[in-house]
Amino acid sequence: MQTAKPYYAVIFTSLRTDGDQGYAKMAEEMETLARKQAGFLDIESAREGVGITVSYWESLEAIANWKAHMDHRQAQKNGIKTWYSWYKVRICRVEREYEFNT
Repeated sequence: MQTAKPYYAVIFTSLRTDGDQGYAKMAEEMETLARKQAGFLDIESAREGVGITVSYWESLEAIANWKAHMDHRQAQKNGIKTWYSWYKVRICRVEREYEFNT
């Protein structure tokens, strides 16, 4: 991902409850919706025990707008009620990046 610096990363770390209970469908819908939001840059995700999803945004305002989006708010409520036994959100300013690619 090449983008102007600085930008912001929202790091969502979580432990899931047992079973899917509609989680996979909602996660796919939320990624599709996030990609349509003003200020969205990209997303990366991994799950092996603890899940980590990092979404990248142009500004803190874009992050706040995404957090307040009606459909995302419903997904957040479902997450607390059904899908997660624990989660933590961190918002970080990205000032520098580098990568290795063969």
